[in-house]
Amino acid sequence: MEPEFCFESRNNSCLKKNSPMPLRVTLYFIIGVIIILTVCGNFLVTFSIAYFKQLHTPTNYLILSLALSDLLLGVFVMFPTMIRLVESCWYFGDFLCNVCLSSSITLGTASIINLSFIAVDRYYAVCHPLLYRTRISTNVVLIMIFICWTVSPILGFGIIFLKINILGIEEFYYNHFVCEGQCTAIHGKLSSTVSSIVSFYLPAVILLGVYLKIFLVAQRQFKSIKNAGCVSSVKTSNKSQTKATKTLAIVMGAFLSCWTPFFVCVITNPFIGNSVSPVLFETLAWLGFLNSAMNPIIYAFFYSWFRKAFQLITSGNIFKSDLSETTLFTE
Repeated sequence: MEPEFCFESRNNSCLKKNSPMPLRVTLYFIIGVIIILTVCGNFLVTFSIAYFKQLHTPTNYLILSLALSDLLLGVFVMFPTMIRLVESCWYFGDFLCNVCLSSSITLGTASIINLSFIAVDRYYAVCHPLLYRTRISTNVVLIMIFICWTVSPILGFGIIFLKINILGIEEFYYNHFVCEGQCTAIHGKLSSTVSSIVSFYLPAVILLGVYLKIFLVAQRQFKSIKNAGCVSSVKTSNKSQTKATKTLAIVMGAFLSCWTPFFVCVITNPFIGNSVSPVLFETLAWLGFLNSAMNPIIYAFFYSWFRKAFQLITSGNIFKSDLSETTLFTE
């Protein structure tokens, strides 16, 4: 049986892997469901926070930014990557390939920067509650979001479009990796190390440190309240803050669980001659993408305001009258 190529009329075309039709249909269905959950779930989070005025708080603005990065990942990265994965060829040209690869780095970086700022928000809410409203104002949060969406594209698009990712391995890249129909990022030792540390490892260490501090302070506060026999309103406020902190800690934990295997692979691959199996690399990347579908499920499970907003949106009632002032929760 003669080998089949992505582009039969081109000399430097990649080999096409002809998977059985049932397998391709199954992959399209499974990945399609993940993409639909990602896009629809994060759209609901984004729309809910933007529409309902009661949700216009500094913490929710950061959650909105996180949901937006997940939503864009589903549309601009996961969808075209699904087609390339199942068809084993990239048919959309070199420029869109670079945009897709850059967007993947950008949006992954944006997610963890957002999580870092959310950790800072929770730190002041739990550890310095009296300073919270002055230190974490709406203007401060908007500056955080601006920094996130400025740094992330510079890093993501800079690495790919300036070809920093192949710095030091140009000969290997052009002689053994490049072919028409290929759209996979390969990194040299410098690029993989620097980008992984900046995009993942350093923020992850900071996140874990901050949340450990928050956990310890929250435990002390709980013991103090219990011993002092404070009034119920203080207990309720503390309970609310603790629940929000636990929920966002679970979001962070899910993010680290999904993306850590991929970044371990990214940072080690150049040091073992780029010998990691493409199938393993692809699988770990999709494990990371799966995190973008998980966050709205976490919100739905822990946040009553999201469940109520979801009911109002899906019922179509918001299109019949202005419900932006609706009370979604009580203090």
